[in-house]
Amino acid sequence: MFLSLCALLVSSSFGEWKQFRGPTNDGIYPALPSGAKHGFVTEWREDKNVLWKTPVPGRAWSTPVVIDDEVWLSNATEDGSEMSAICLDRKTGKKIHELLLFKNDAPEALSNSVNGYGSCSPTIDGERVYFHFGSYGTAALDRKTAKVIWERRDLPCRHFRGPGSSVVLYKETLILTMDGIDVQYLAALNRKTGKTIWRTDRTTDYGDVEANGKIRGDGDFRKAYTTPNFVTVGGVTQLVSCGAKACYGYNADTGKELWKVIYKGFSNAPTPAFVGNELAIINTGLGKARVQAIRLDGKMEGDITKSHVEWDIFKRMPARSSPLVVNGKLYLLSESGILSLVDAKTGEIEKFVSLKGGFSSSGVYADGLLYFPSEEGKIVVVKPGPDLEIVATNELDDGFMASPALAGSSIFLRSKSHVYCIGRP
Repeated sequence: MFLSLCALLVSSSFGEWKQFRGPTNDGIYPALPSGAKHGFVTEWREDKNVLWKTPVPGRAWSTPVVIDDEVWLSNATEDGSEMSAICLDRKTGKKIHELLLFKNDAPEALSNSVNGYGSCSPTIDGERVYFHFGSYGTAALDRKTAKVIWERRDLPCRHFRGPGSSVVLYKETLILTMDGIDVQYLAALNRKTGKTIWRTDRTTDYGDVEANGKIRGDGDFRKAYTTPNFVTVGGVTQLVSCGAKACYGYNADTGKELWKVIYKGFSNAPTPAFVGNELAIINTGLGKARVQAIRLDGKMEGDITKSHVEWDIFKRMPARSSPLVVNGKLYLLSESGILSLVDAKTGEIEKFVSLKGGFSSSGVYADGLLYFPSEEGKIVVVKPGPDLEIVATNELDDGFMASPALAGSSIFLRSKSHVYCIGRP
């Protein structure tokens, strides 16, 4: 009976990609119970295996979310004056809805060339789709009518270099991550009403206050862009969330801080991944990007930096791309295109190869293969394992900052100018 229930839960996700990191929030597309392949293609170009291609003007790096016949994505103008929601027909790519959600008279300049104003990926449930643009606004839309059910524009945070943390769903709540230069906190909103259920401030000592009282870098060392993930430890669902200078474990029901690990990094973007319920794999961010493994057990309380960090590696590590865990091995892709194979239990780097390009998005795994889109427009397909064999290198007309979405046997790719559906005709 238990196995039947597990099979039902997995099978329900085969046609869906409802959040930034997919059905299990780790970039892994679930395998079929039969062991058969889903049928994702490994080779394509503009005139081969592109089922449809839809232009999306603007500057937004969010991942599309897919459910039933709908593909939803957030969008923003390059200057951040307008932020919108778009729904495409999954079969044809035609626009079903395009709704202006928020107008901003004076959005703060991004101060960098990497981010945009639409980098936070939406998430979706059976009735609603949720859009988040940091402090600029959060809204819940009816899936069928695209009408706004509720919105919030009163959650403060000075993003400085733009918002980047995607929202996640937990039970009846929508969880927001707000790591700005002025305030840093998480908040859980009621899905149906948008009302705040809990809010928890970060407790980091950033160590950036100068002798004259001025904050070093205008608060830039307090920034982060991460999306949290969930793990159950000792019967308690924990929300693992990395910020600048520290990673935290929170009680997902109450928001209570349970533990934290302190490090020197900041401006990190990756979502934590887990090796079963034994290890949390986290990225520390800029300064010198590191990847750490945190032991998960019932003794996690307070500052566990010295007691629970199992290993810590720093050579060729990413600050933006989320880790992938496949069969006890980690696949870590740096911004300069170095893909490292790491033993998850020991932290030993077993092999690395260059994918030759710049990479900001997070890769995905399906049908026994890894898919990595580059900023130059290449999508590199790699066979996991000791050889890190490059199976195919596909190229499209524009570059990629957004992470892929998978559903059924189709790959949904958002370039800097279009959304593609890749699959067999």
